[in-house]
Amino acid sequence: MAKGRGGRGPSRLDRRRESEAVEAQEREKEGEVEEEVEEADAEAEAGDDDDEAPKKKAKKPAKKAAAAKKPAVKRTRVAKEVRRRAVWVVCDNGSKEVGEFPFNQKAEAEELLARKILEKEGKATFYLNLVKKEMKE
Repeated sequence: MAKGRGGRGPSRLDRRRESEAVEAQEREKEGEVEEEVEEADAEAEAGDDDDEAPKKKAKKPAKKAAAAKKPAVKRTRVAKEVRRRAVWVVCDNGSKEVGEFPFNQKAEAEELLARKILEKEGKATFYLNLVKKEMKE
């Protein structure tokens, strides 16, 4: 076998070719042995009945193809859908909630925001944020 890696021994591909060649030879030998056994069986059955028409060789029983199994169905958990509602939240500079109002009461939320800004006189920052919160069932 050729050394394909610059004198460092046979490559992986070379070794694979060798092993496949050996396996092929073994399969051929097994096939020859089975044929000889079948011929011997046929001769033993014929025995003294040489006058009769020659019998057909016994055929090998065909191997049954293994039933293909269906792949197992992977079960996945479906996330539970949670209903949400939109609310206006007035937050301070540290993102702490100062007030919360339903979506349709934006004017009231803006009034609270204006009041908080006037109370702190520029010492603190407040902002209005639209948040979606989970609804209780």
